[in-house]
Amino acid sequence: MKHLDIPPAWLLAFILMGWTQARYRPLGLSLDHPVTGLLAGLLVGGGLVLAALALAELRRQHTTVHPHGDPARLVRSGIYKRSRNPIYLADALILAGLLLWFDAVPSLVLVPMFVWVIERRFIIPEENRLRRQFRADYARFERDVPRWL
Repeated sequence: MKHLDIPPAWLLAFILMGWTQARYRPLGLSLDHPVTGLLAGLLVGGGLVLAALALAELRRQHTTVHPHGDPARLVRSGIYKRSRNPIYLADALILAGLLLWFDAVPSLVLVPMFVWVIERRFIIPEENRLRRQFRADYARFERDVPRWL
């Protein structure tokens, strides 16, 4: 079961919840407008670019992307100069963009719920592991770089 407890599975579950709500229970709420479509595209596109930058940096540094794995090194370069969790931030942007694209207005509440789940299930345990493994280096990283933005 631990193989399924990964952020993409959670993201997919939240996306499916939003799509299901939009498809079967729209509740008469809509943000359908060309600007909303543009914003949705920018959020999804921005999230995909952000994820690609983060994954490329992890690969360049020869360390794991798996949230339950032990990293070979603390990555502080590239996009990781701006955010300690750019992949999770990308996931939240993608989710928000898709919910807007689906016109799932009531499901926009899923975005902060997703962030909460990701923080509790992945970010906090990862940070604890990094603190133990990299001690002073991680303390500086945590002080200098925000968790999200």
